[in-house]
Amino acid sequence: MTPRQRLLAACHSQPLDRPPLWIMRQAGRYLPEYRALKAKHPFLEMVRTPELAAEVTLQPLRRFPFDAAIIFSDILVIPEAMGQGYRFKEEGGIAMDSRLERWEQVERLNADAVPERLNYVAEALRLVRRQLGEERALLGFCGSPWTLAAYMIEGGGSDDFARAKAMFYTDRPLFEKLMDRLVRALVSYVRMQIAAGIDAVQIFDSWAGILPANEYEAASLRWTRQLIAGLPAGFPVILYAKGAAPSLAPLGASGATVVGLDWSIDLATARRALPAGIAVQGNLDPVLLSTTPAAVSAAASRLLESMRGLPGHIFNLGHGILPEAKIECVEALCATVTAWR
Repeated sequence: MTPRQRLLAACHSQPLDRPPLWIMRQAGRYLPEYRALKAKHPFLEMVRTPELAAEVTLQPLRRFPFDAAIIFSDILVIPEAMGQGYRFKEEGGIAMDSRLERWEQVERLNADAVPERLNYVAEALRLVRRQLGEERALLGFCGSPWTLAAYMIEGGGSDDFARAKAMFYTDRPLFEKLMDRLVRALVSYVRMQIAAGIDAVQIFDSWAGILPANEYEAASLRWTRQLIAGLPAGFPVILYAKGAAPSLAPLGASGATVVGLDWSIDLATARRALPAGIAVQGNLDPVLLSTTPAAVSAAASRLLESMRGLPGHIFNLGHGILPEAKIECVEALCATVTAWR
């Protein structure tokens, strides 16, 4: 079985001798080759240049035996393509070019322009697909409608996204108009990625956890469900909702093939609670990769053993890899997972 076949089998909860392995946000500052490229090219230039995005995507796979690559990009390319640009502030964090507050601002967002304006993502995917061949899987991704809306309404990053939540609570028609446009843009974007050769897509609902559990359906999951319904039937979808453990049952009924979980929930317990046909992804604490190889190997082994006999597991971190990750710790993780039976 090839690594690509292994990942697709896990997405459909088929029994395997070991789970497939990939890591969210594979590329980044923990790799010296990435730092060397970043010294020459700003982040957004790398995202928008297919050859650079392809190179960054492939860098981790030259070092580590991951079963899949995930394209190097950013979730905020969607609002940018719709007409609301973004940048990274010198002091850190994200700043949008504007803050969505009024009906006319949402009216100006152009969901139909997304495929043309984000063609550079499709070009990068095609480059990576050719270099990967049929051996390893290729993943695309996007932000969830709620997570994108949170940045767009807030005007950048935030600890609580109070403005976004306030719009949801007090101006539901405006909120829903924005979400309708985001869903339409995201469906066309993911379909573009599928046409460019991805094997599965991960939807990042990174700010799911800031919503009350009783509002998660109306503010987020309803719209993610529409996105998934707009994709080809049966196409593998990994839905990662950070901090949304209280909404495990609704996540399992979202239409996603795989539910990605952070490190705050016991993975085996979650797997048993979900329907048999829904796989799980996760959920090693990313901080472990900044400790020691022995600590990583021990924690990974415990996680693997907890999932023994439970089909439908994709081994991953509980969130993206941190810049402080040590290469020897990533090597230990890969060795532990690939040797486990």
